[in-house]
Amino acid sequence: MGFILFVLFIILLDQASKLYIQYSMHIGESIAVIEGIFHITYIENPRTSFGLFEYNSSFFVIAVVISVILVILIYKKIIFKKDPFVYIPLTLVLGGAIGNLIDRVRVDGRVIDFIDFRIWPVFNFADSAIVCGMLILLIHVLFRAPEKEDEGEKGEGEKWEEEEDNIMNIKKYKERDEE
Repeated sequence: MGFILFVLFIILLDQASKLYIQYSMHIGESIAVIEGIFHITYIENPRTSFGLFEYNSSFFVIAVVISVILVILIYKKIIFKKDPFVYIPLTLVLGGAIGNLIDRVRVDGRVIDFIDFRIWPVFNFADSAIVCGMLILLIHVLFRAPEKEDEGEKGEGEKWEEEEDNIMNIKKYKERDEE
């Protein structure tokens, strides 16, 4: 239940901020928060990933839907049972992906972007959630402590050794029976 609430929070934060910008500013308008460093700039971005790749509506929608389904399946079936920490980055990625997908449907294939640091393409909260979620996931996967094997479960090497021992024992019994 917490997973769904966190995803909904991210979607609501993203959509509320975009609606506020959309109805209180004109496209292309920019308001300096810190002159030359941070501005609120309203653009409707027809591209993906911080304005880097040309947008293809059907491909993008299909890719996001598949990604959302995969994240939910991974969360429910695999990862959360073994590593509950992954809950945080997956909710960030899922909430961000859905937030941008809502824009693609609502704003004729474009996404509302408004966070402008002048040294980076203009982006939004959904983009931030996706990037932060992926960074957290990457850092966690790269630097987490290796898991210890449960004493009750055998590793692959031990299973092969046990199988080889069984084969040797069978050969010994056969040799004894033949004598």
